[in-house]
Amino acid sequence: MSAAESATKFARPMRAILAVPGHRWRMLQSAASSAADAVFIDLEDAVPPSEKGEALRSAVRALAELDWGDKHVAVRVNVTTTGILEAEVATLAADAGRLHAILVPKVESADVLHQVETLLDVRRGAHAPLQIEALIETARGVVNVDTIAAAGGRLTALHFGVGDFSASIGARNVEVGGTHAGYAITRKDEIGNYATAALDLWSYPMMRILVAARAFNLRAIDGPCGAFRDLVLTRSFAMKAAAMGFDGKQVIHPEQIAPTQAAFTPTGEEIRAARQTLEAMAQAEAAGLAAVSVDGRMVDYANVRMAQRLLAMAGQP
Repeated sequence: MSAAESATKFARPMRAILAVPGHRWRMLQSAASSAADAVFIDLEDAVPPSEKGEALRSAVRALAELDWGDKHVAVRVNVTTTGILEAEVATLAADAGRLHAILVPKVESADVLHQVETLLDVRRGAHAPLQIEALIETARGVVNVDTIAAAGGRLTALHFGVGDFSASIGARNVEVGGTHAGYAITRKDEIGNYATAALDLWSYPMMRILVAARAFNLRAIDGPCGAFRDLVLTRSFAMKAAAMGFDGKQVIHPEQIAPTQAAFTPTGEEIRAARQTLEAMAQAEAAGLAAVSVDGRMVDYANVRMAQRLLAMAGQP
């Protein structure tokens, strides 16, 4: 599959995915009317144990009654309590016609995805268009991410659960998505001066998840920036994920939507450079060449594929 085909397999943009607690009706209403590209209604970590039943009922009601526009809508279910996954999936599959996907948390193997798939097949039929998305948020999940991504069937996306992953590996971190100041490298130059450079704690798991997603033509969604009032950090974290190649990023507050969407939207200069690349290569092909110099850099068919993907991300032919 070409880069352009891969980028356009999912026509709906997924730049900013707003998380909303299932038991908070006003927040559900706000999420439905927000500018987010997608929403996931949370029945898991954002809901206290005493409110799980109410969260499921509110989610079903919200999916039936609220106007979600053209948003992609998912529901994050629970997996840690015996029987709750089966009950939630059965209810959602039977009653929630506006639902696009079941978001499965703490996935550590393909087994739980196959379990959800079987539940959906029984309730909806094997060919009903309801997707499964997997949250990779433990050390074991990252170790097994390749086999998880290869599960096939209804699986369409991998999400990085950065908060739970931080706890899973024992990182000294309290800010979701951030990196502890101690994770840095200090060097001494030849005259004895010291300089310290910050490092990114999440580059490795993010790249593992991204590569696995791309290998099996799945969406790759980064976890949220927990400092939701800090729009500088929100945009910076989103720009990192976008630069790596992720399709979008979870957000936990409506104020994070616009800067996150901006980070995942190619700039005018990027679009101009992509078109220049395609035009230069078209001229090279006409002259019987497979490479050409553009603004002092060599351009070949790999550059063409990158340019096509960028234009597809921008929603341009």
